[in-house]
Amino acid sequence: MNQLKVISVEGQLVTDSRDVAKSIGKEHKELMRTIRQYVGVLTSADLRSLDFFIPSYYQDAKGEQRPCFCLTRKGCDMVANKMTGEKGVLFTAEYVTRFEEMEQELKKPKVLSDKEQRIEMLKLSLELEEKSQEHDQRITNLEETMRIDGGQEFQIRKKANQIVVEALGGKESPAYKELGRKAFSEFWKDFKGHFNLPRYGDLPKKKFEDGLRFIGMWQPSTGLRIGIENTNRQHTIQEVI
Repeated sequence: MNQLKVISVEGQLVTDSRDVAKSIGKEHKELMRTIRQYVGVLTSADLRSLDFFIPSYYQDAKGEQRPCFCLTRKGCDMVANKMTGEKGVLFTAEYVTRFEEMEQELKKPKVLSDKEQRIEMLKLSLELEEKSQEHDQRITNLEETMRIDGGQEFQIRKKANQIVVEALGGKESPAYKELGRKAFSEFWKDFKGHFNLPRYGDLPKKKFEDGLRFIGMWQPSTGLRIGIENTNRQHTIQEVI
């Protein structure tokens, strides 16, 4: 009896209709005709014929393409169910055995050659590198989106208040009382403009130290500085008089 060859095609175990024809002692064209009848019946009953018979092609001795079918285990069951006597028994035993052998073979762990192992190691290395890059990118994105916390906002406000008050001449100075609101408004406008922020609390966490340095280097505009000097000078003169 011809031994069936069972192969895996896209995860589906199948055997060739030519091998089946030899196993059951039929002409291939005769089996093809029978299978087409089965497909017609299944289709008319709204059943999925591809679960049983999958259309395919092979090249004959002349290099021409000829039609054939790939039979799944269900397809072999259908063919076997129409057979009686010794041939039916032997065919059933044959396809059941071959399908089970292939199922067991697919369950075995694959032993890789040295070349295949190197290829798999390279794939693994590339995958790990990609995952590392993705992780680094997520960290970068997180750093870009994280804003300063409440404690850092407090430090920014505290240092800003200190710098502006010093620029005005202290809290007891006339300039602080008259120009304090204007000075603070100018400072925060400069701060937000320098870092391109809608509000100072939106300062990126990674730029916190830059924010502190900016505050330490801040100077009032020329116009405001002249106003501070004139205001403090005028009040000094008035006190002398």
